[in-house]
Amino acid sequence: MTSAFLARFRAPEAGRSNALHAGAWWVWALGLATAASRTTNPLLLGLLVGVAGYVVAARRTDAPWARSYGAFVKLGLVVLVVRVLFSVVLGSPIPGTHVLVTLPEVPLPDWARGIRIGGRVSAEQIVFALYDGAKLATLLICVGAANALANPARLLKSLPGALYEAGVAVVVAMTFAPNMVADVVRLRTARRLRGRPTGGVRAIVQIGLPVLEGALERSVAVAASMDARGYGRTAQVPPAVRRTTAALTLGGLLGVCAGSYGLLAAEGAAYGLPLLGAGLAAATAGLWLGGRRQVRSRYRPDRWGVRSWLVAGSGAAVAAVLIRAGMYDPEALHPGVVPLTAPTLPLWPAAGILIGLLPAVVAPRPATDSKENP
Repeated sequence: MTSAFLARFRAPEAGRSNALHAGAWWVWALGLATAASRTTNPLLLGLLVGVAGYVVAARRTDAPWARSYGAFVKLGLVVLVVRVLFSVVLGSPIPGTHVLVTLPEVPLPDWARGIRIGGRVSAEQIVFALYDGAKLATLLICVGAANALANPARLLKSLPGALYEAGVAVVVAMTFAPNMVADVVRLRTARRLRGRPTGGVRAIVQIGLPVLEGALERSVAVAASMDARGYGRTAQVPPAVRRTTAALTLGGLLGVCAGSYGLLAAEGAAYGLPLLGAGLAAATAGLWLGGRRQVRSRYRPDRWGVRSWLVAGSGAAVAAVLIRAGMYDPEALHPGVVPLTAPTLPLWPAAGILIGLLPAVVAPRPATDSKENP
């Protein structure tokens, strides 16, 4: 009986009919990113990175955009290193008593008072920079998880009609870098098989020209296909509808920006959620009215099913748990550096972060799973 129950609720293999909505992945990833913005505890941030990495490893495909997760991880590490270097070179307002090294200090004029280059480097300021850089790196990694899991083409198909033109530009920008990286890997592999060098200025020039040529050919092909499908045709709507659409969309987006800032800020959760809700309502109404100008149709539109709700809800639940924890136990989410204390792992926020693993169970499995693991 137990095996039959598990088989019934086991995630099916992904296909055209049951593919997860691309927006669900973005809602899940943004929920994790919101949670990361509420804490500087390295243990919780590491747990968020582990949750995102496990879901990506379990549910990403072999598509070119799915390979971008590693690039976001490397970018996050670069951000972490740069943040620490800036703290070492430019100093930090964090007072510290554990001096690690004293660098030569560059004298600055009076108008640059308050700015320091060089000087004492304390352990407290290094730890503070590590915590701050880890938060920024975690935000980037969460966004990279969405890029690796959400199909950009399916995301474009799900956009409202009013955002279709802007969505095309965003999708092209999102897919250009992964495709270019795939071309570079393919050309370097071909040169290595032929016994040619893959490093040096000459090799980079010889690899770069075919990559740029391929990118140009893809751009021309996309433009030709868009022109053949009548891209850009619009219907006639009254001027009053256009003005109302512009006012609702602009006001809604401003409300969304202000509400998002309130949720991400340390003390803005009280007003952030109402502003975000009002902005979303106004923007939705504006986008619905703006979609009346679009005359295009959709072939097999993606459905927001139960699994999409579960994936999106798990990310929202992680964000809600961390926001709640920040209200009632801020010290656990922001370990002190003066004096230096070892960070502790708060149990119920950590348990809330583990809700983010739900997509690894309920999201449809990539098609390659059945071939590799029959």
